[in-house]
Amino acid sequence: MDEARRIVEGARSEGRSKLLEHEALRLCELYGLPVPSYGLATSEEGAVKLAQDIGFPVVLKVVSPDISHKSDVGGVVLELRTPEDVGKAYRSIVTNVSAKAPGSRIVGVLVQGMVERDLEVIVGGIRDKVFGPVVMFGLGGIFVEVLRDVSLRITPITEYDAEEMLEEIKSASILRGYRGMPPRDRRAIVDIILKVGKLMDEVPEVTDIDLNPIMVFPEGRGAKIADARILVRRV
Repeated sequence: MDEARRIVEGARSEGRSKLLEHEALRLCELYGLPVPSYGLATSEEGAVKLAQDIGFPVVLKVVSPDISHKSDVGGVVLELRTPEDVGKAYRSIVTNVSAKAPGSRIVGVLVQGMVERDLEVIVGGIRDKVFGPVVMFGLGGIFVEVLRDVSLRITPITEYDAEEMLEEIKSASILRGYRGMPPRDRRAIVDIILKVGKLMDEVPEVTDIDLNPIMVFPEGRGAKIADARILVRRV
């Protein structure tokens, strides 16, 4: 894809190994991955207009190549429900970042639709030196952070492979519905796994993909990626 290549090469030409938030979301979008509506604002007025176009509630996040942990510098504000809230949050982010991370370049502020909370899963990709592109799936939260309950596949990945990945994790019963919890939309997860594998295969400059968290809704309602982190190989 020409646009995917332009996004990646643009980051590399600037000496960056990490796509900015709006770049990562756009690359996901180009591969049909389910991301929330979003836009990059460079002014308070622009942020308010984007929020109104997207629909409330929204989240605002600072976009800077120099800041890794946005929350630590007051660069993230959640659950914004009115134009006044968005304007205030935009001003707060700019003020906080200027004070707590002086000298950091601010490209803009990402305005993104707030993703409804539900069962969290993670899908990722890495480029192994021996095996090449590898895709990972697991439930989010404690399951991946503490229990390391994940499954892996080398690309190319078939639909059968992706279905197997869902069954291989120890916590697979949660996806099927457990103790009153509804079954989750497995088809949506399989689709995400396949598309991440395709992205890794077709864009060799991408070294890492971390889609976390992905909110998976009850069967038939799909899934939505709340945050995307993508790394690329430096020139």
